[in-house]
Amino acid sequence: IEATQEIANKCNLEIKLGDPTPPNFKFTREKAALFNLDLPEPDLEYSLENDKVLFIDECRRGLEERLKIVDASRHQEYKDRLQVEIDIINNMKFPGYMLIVWDFVEYGKSIGVPVGPGRGSAAGSLVAFALKITDIDPIPYGLLFERFLNPERVSMPDIDMDFCQGRRQEVIDYVVEKYGRANVAQIITFGKLLAKGVIRDVARVLDMPYSQADAMAKLIPDELGINLADSWEKEPKIKELCDMDPKAARVWEYAVALEGLNRNAGTHAAGVVISNEALWKKTPLFKPSGLDTLATQYNGKYVEDVDLIKFDFLGLKTLTVIEGALQLIEHRHNKRIDFTLEDVNNKDVYDLICTGNTIGLFQIESSGMQDLCKRLKPSNFEDIIAVLALYRPGPMESGMLDDFIDRKHGRAEINYFYDEFDEPLRPILEPTYGVIVYQEQVMQIVQVIGGFSLGGADLVRRAMGKKIKEEMDRLKEEFADGGVKKGYVRTHCEELFDLIVKFAGYGFNKSHSAAYAMVTFYTSYLKCYYPTEFMASLLTLEKDNTDKVVKYVDEVKRMGYDLVPPDINKSFLVFSADTIDDKEVVLFGMGALKGAGDVAINSIIKSRQEGEFENLSDFVSRIDSSKVNKRVIETLIRSGAFDNFGYTRKALLMQVEDIVEAAGKAAQAKKQAVGSLFGDDEDMTKVEV
Repeated sequence: IEATQEIANKCNLEIKLGDPTPPNFKFTREKAALFNLDLPEPDLEYSLENDKVLFIDECRRGLEERLKIVDASRHQEYKDRLQVEIDIINNMKFPGYMLIVWDFVEYGKSIGVPVGPGRGSAAGSLVAFALKITDIDPIPYGLLFERFLNPERVSMPDIDMDFCQGRRQEVIDYVVEKYGRANVAQIITFGKLLAKGVIRDVARVLDMPYSQADAMAKLIPDELGINLADSWEKEPKIKELCDMDPKAARVWEYAVALEGLNRNAGTHAAGVVISNEALWKKTPLFKPSGLDTLATQYNGKYVEDVDLIKFDFLGLKTLTVIEGALQLIEHRHNKRIDFTLEDVNNKDVYDLICTGNTIGLFQIESSGMQDLCKRLKPSNFEDIIAVLALYRPGPMESGMLDDFIDRKHGRAEINYFYDEFDEPLRPILEPTYGVIVYQEQVMQIVQVIGGFSLGGADLVRRAMGKKIKEEMDRLKEEFADGGVKKGYVRTHCEELFDLIVKFAGYGFNKSHSAAYAMVTFYTSYLKCYYPTEFMASLLTLEKDNTDKVVKYVDEVKRMGYDLVPPDINKSFLVFSADTIDDKEVVLFGMGALKGAGDVAINSIIKSRQEGEFENLSDFVSRIDSSKVNKRVIETLIRSGAFDNFGYTRKALLMQVEDIVEAAGKAAQAKKQAVGSLFGDDEDMTKVEV
């Protein structure tokens, strides 16, 4: 007993909570050597001062490249803004964080993983644009850095990155390999014992027959967030069942006691933490079954408290569609489209959007959005940003959306509240026809009328969301005082503040809306100028979703194009675009055929690289029969892939055994030809069908 007490006395665990330490970039010395940079602390692997040097250099070199497509008269404005952002990031000790994101984004792009143009408030940062973390220039659209990082409210930066859904894991694997398996982990999530689930679980343990358990669970009303207590009040049949059946009453008693507890552990779909030191020093870890990764045992709400910073690697299917279309365009037209060089206000693109024929276009393909595009008739990029921000319940129910449309089309007057506010507010509100749509506009109005700094204005915006009366009264007074100092009428300032509070409840983050509007533009541009390639890429992505395939096939037909059956000499694994008899068509992808399989189709395409198949005998002689079996050949026949060989599908299906046998003989002949004196003689490996 004395020994155990001694051990207990010696155990002293202190967990540092709150005030997380921003991570450093592990490879600063390695990157600095590439550019011959002198580091202040060259012997340290992790160094804030070293990070600052590399960070400043990367930002400035990146901006020089970005400025190549910016009017020279504005270059100084960009350089000044960049310096302000660099100073704030360095003072808040976040250069290492920015470099970590820059590094894995650069890696993703280097191996061809499609990366989104940005998302969330990070799109408001010129530093992120210069480092090519984002692809949207914040200055033309009035996006604010302070919405991303506020020097007056120290909080961790939060950059969420969109990657192609199919290849996102490659970037996560790179981070694990680069920083070490012990230093990188995904974040745990907990499944809860919720109303219906807890009934089923308890019933199973108490040996209640499945049919009875299912019937009991179905008595719980289908409402979001419903709990057992509310269900008891709303559904009298539950009480009746419990009164009649003692086992049901027992299930209910235990279910009420267990409801809300954690049921099982999973991992967050996107969240990853990266640490300078081994993670076990900061958080308990667990290994999810079936996965070769570690996960924190603290969920996302608590990782910051234990000195860890989260990075989000999100998967976005639309990026896969865009990349697929770009590859088809490159293959067919021998050119690669660079969206950063395209005019985002291209009239043809907006003419397409105004028709409401937006199926397949990012964020605007729903029937509601199609109707909105017809009514609003977006004519430029700013309008698309507004469409994405306004198509939400709040702005729609409050009349903001209708007011925006009426003002745009001249059916309602555009004003800036009071004449004295016309000059300061016009530059802020003109893009949205005098309607306060964005959180950034709220911040700018608080800055230019109330005299707040942008950091202070962000704090006011946050306070407006919380609506604490004493705090709002104090801020209103401060806003009015600032307005009076600038020469404005106090009552006007007070009324403007009340209006801002009303709009702030509906305000949307413009940085996020602008970044996603850029993806909308990409898809709209492709559908406008390369419709068959774009629709082919969409069909490839959704080939396993019958409902979506039907929808997109109907859209192809509506656009006036034919979707033609596979052709053994022209089709690829994916859907593709081609010209047949001077008509633009979408060619069915052989990989979408049920029963074909990617391995077999890739094998056929590889054989076709030597030249088109002249006839059925040539096809059979050249394919790898170990990969292209009877089932694959039958599938190809039924789809029409051999129609150009001059046989009916029925005739080919009747002869399929002979075709398969001939393919086997050709394979045998190829084996025998290896090393033979006459091995190069094609007649040795040819068979006739």
